[in-house]
Amino acid sequence: MISILDGFSEALHLLLTFDASLFEIVLLSLRVSLTAVFFSALIGLPLGALLAVLKFPGRPVLIVLINAFMGLPPVVVGLIVYLLLSRSGPLGVLGLLFTPTAMIIAQTMLITPIVASLTRQAISDLWVEYRDLLHSFDAKPWQIMKTLLWEGRLSMMTGILAGFGRAIAEVGAVMIVGGNIDHATRVLTTAIALETSKGNLGLALGLGIVLVGIAVVINILTLSVGHVVGRQTAQGQIL
Repeated sequence: MISILDGFSEALHLLLTFDASLFEIVLLSLRVSLTAVFFSALIGLPLGALLAVLKFPGRPVLIVLINAFMGLPPVVVGLIVYLLLSRSGPLGVLGLLFTPTAMIIAQTMLITPIVASLTRQAISDLWVEYRDLLHSFDAKPWQIMKTLLWEGRLSMMTGILAGFGRAIAEVGAVMIVGGNIDHATRVLTTAIALETSKGNLGLALGLGIVLVGIAVVINILTLSVGHVVGRQTAQGQIL
């Protein structure tokens, strides 16, 4: 019990004094996860809109695969990226293994299905509501998707926030492709695992407090966006 209390005391000290090692890890975690979210949004938003609006051969299979990949084990993604980026892999010449870039690639692969699936569902609901109106304007498919994405931008934020929550808390894939290298690829989750195994409870708890804080902020933002979307939907039904 004493060691736990000492650990919490040290953790608070590190947070209040803005310990350089702790905040270096936090900043790298945010940089990696936010970059992964950016690229997953670039891929997942138009892909989700495409699957919601257009009918084409293989569409049901693609929807099933994307929904299935939402639960893809992180270690499997890490293994795939590792094989691609290793020296004997097709992309080994790029020398990206055990770098933040490799971690971004792994996280992007993990969260893109989440963004795409949630986007498809939101756009499908809007498409039912706006189909006749958009057809009356003889809108092209890309114009339809652009319009629906804009109209559902708040709903899209929920998917993006869910993706960020998955990315920032992920450990398996980034451990495999990043290597947990000090001052290079050490992020919140991998650092917590390492410092706990070393018995450095102060730093581990400090990082854990930051990670929990980020999770709380994400949930608050998600709930706020959900309330705004619900309020707008209710107003639209009244009108």
